[in-house]
Amino acid sequence: MSEKLYGELAIENNQLEKFENRTKVRKYTIEFTCPEFTCVCPRSGFPDFATIRIKYIPDEFCVELKSLKLYINGFRNRKVFHEDVTNEILDDLIKLLDPHEIEVVGDFTVRGNIHTLITSTHKK
Repeated sequence: MSEKLYGELAIENNQLEKFENRTKVRKYTIEFTCPEFTCVCPRSGFPDFATIRIKYIPDEFCVELKSLKLYINGFRNRKVFHEDVTNEILDDLIKLLDPHEIEVVGDFTVRGNIHTLITSTHKK
């Protein structure tokens, strides 16, 4: 059995990180697009592909990008429904950042002739 690669270990040990918002004189919007999201369907075992879009107005904290990348990649082999993915990402970012507003969109690739788009939002 081969040893895990450094990327596999980084994803396995991922933990979302934050840093202080240094521009508190105004509200502003931060947007991320994660176009290579993958997870596994818990019913079929087939892979699911999506673009995850995150849009938030920070309060005291911002999310650190490398930690977000590793966190998102942590779903790669997880069996999870589309609705749960989107809401779990939202909940984890609310817990980490406590932003003024946040929206997470899971735009899943067509499967079985159905396109799924999940939008979850939160406001203080």
